[in-house]
This record gives sequence, C-alpha cells and structure tokens, in this order.
Amino acid sequence: MTGTSLTIRLTMSSSSGLASATIMGYFLRLLQLLSTCLAFSLVATTDTWRETIGNWSMFIWCFCFVVTLLTFIVELCGLQFLWPFSWDDFLINYAFYSTLLCLSASIIYPTTYIQIVPRGNSRNHAIAATAFSCLASVTYATEVAWIYAWPSQITCYVLPMPGLLKGLENFVACVIFAFISNTSLYLHQPALVWCVAVYSICLFLGAMALLLYLRGYSNKLPICFPIFLLGLALLSVFLYASALVLWLLYQFDENFGGQPQRSSDMSCRHQFTHLVCIWDQRLVVAILTAVNLLIYMADLVYWARWVFVRD
Repeated sequence: MTGTSLTIRLTMSSSSGLASATIMGYFLRLLQLLSTCLAFSLVATTDTWRETIGNWSMFIWCFCFVVTLLTFIVELCGLQFLWPFSWDDFLINYAFYSTLLCLSASIIYPTTYIQIVPRGNSRNHAIAATAFSCLASVTYATEVAWIYAWPSQITCYVLPMPGLLKGLENFVACVIFAFISNTSLYLHQPALVWCVAVYSICLFLGAMALLLYLRGYSNKLPICFPIFLLGLALLSVFLYASALVLWLLYQFDENFGGQPQRSSDMSCRHQFTHLVCIWDQRLVVAILTAVNLLIYMADLVYWARWVFVRD
C-alpha cells in the first residue's frame, strides 16, 4: 500500500465509513479481537465450561470474534461497498448488540462456574476469561459511543428509544434461549413448548423489523412503519403474557406438574456440581419472560403514543 493510499484510508470520509476510516476504529477492533479471542481460548484450554449455559458464553465470544475479524478484513480491504446495508449502520448496530452479548457472558459465566471451579490454574483462567469478556463489553460500548459522537448521516435504529427497546427485547430473548437450551425443561409439556415458540416468534419478528429498517424497506410496506411496529408490539405483548402465565403454571404449580420448592428438585442438591440447577433455570426464564413482557409493554406504549397522540 502506498503512502497516498494509506493517507486516504486514515481520513474521515463519507464513503469509507466512520470507524473503519480512522486509527481509533482499528484500535478498538484490535482490542475486541484480542479480548474475545483470549476469553474463549482461556476457557477452552482448561475445559472450565460445561453443559448448555457454558455453551452460551463460548458461543458469544466465538461469534463476536469471527464477526469482528470479518469486519476488520472488510475494512482493511475497503470492501464496504459490497455490503447490502449501510456500513455505518451495521457497525453501530453490531457494536450495540455485541456490548449486550459480551456483558451477558461476563455475568452468566462467572456466576455459573467460577464458584465451583477448584482453586488453581483452571480457576485463574476462568477469572481471566471473565476479565477479558468485560474488556470486550467496554470496547464495544466505546465503539457505540464513539461512532454516535461523530456528525454523520447515520440513521441508527438501536440508539433512539424505540430501537433501544427493540434491542433490549432481542437481547433478553437471546439470554432466555441460553437457559432453555436444556430441552428437558419444556419438551415434556406442550404448553411449555408453546412458550419456547413464543420466544422464537417474537425474536424472529424483532429481527425482521430491524432488517427492514436497515435495508430501507420500512417505507415500502403497505402500512406505515410505526403502525406496523405498533401491531408487532401488541402481538408480542399478548404472546409473552401467555408464555409467562403458562411457564409459571407448568413449572411451579403442583396442580400442573410443577415444582414450587427448590428443594424438591434433585439437581439442586448437588451444590458442588451445579451452581445453577434445573429449578434455578426455570426461575431465571420466568423472571426474564416477565422482564421482556415489561419491555414490550413499554414499546407498545411508545408506538401507541406516536400513532394516536401525535400533534
């Protein structure tokens, strides 16, 4: 690469993207690659991840590393023009979701495993992996703040209130899937399978709404996009309300085959083998379902006010 082309690559221009066109962007990308790579490498080499919840943390670190690496390669080669979406919008949306994902891994992994890993190299590696996961969260959050601070043509979906709510909805749904990856929680009861279907449907619809916005198709729908989002929020509220009721009944009510007491779950008696037992996972899913229902209700109120109470 010649000196002239390097100079061009390191200047801010509308065609090369925000983060990809500056030294700061490359620096953040390298930190993200380093932190996520070290996080999953430390855990994998010592086998300090087990079962389904541990798979969630490993998946997050590997996913963020791979996507960030591909992003870095695209930036170095100047191939942003091949991307079907706005590159700047992709960067800030991806950084936003990566912040939430790495933050969830930084919380779930240590609370699930560090306390039960024996002292020694394995425990030290688990602690170090958690630290690097936290570093990854900080670097992705820094990228969001840094990109958004630049005056540009970004029409980011996730930073205004409706986009932030949609991002939180999708994030909570992903965390729910981490805890229901143990299929024994729901396959024995059709009502619980419906709950999993609700989580899947709402996550899919939320992702489709985001893609419609990023592709610029929001104004090509047969109805106004805010009305579409209002209907989507209303449907999601009804679905999540049904999922919350059914999950509580069939997991914690004895009349429906549930277990109201933690002590009745045999897996919870092996404290040194599983810090988060089956009953705990059921409780976490119930709490997250309630949280997501509240977020969808806030989303519904926002769009209802936007559609019906506008001046």
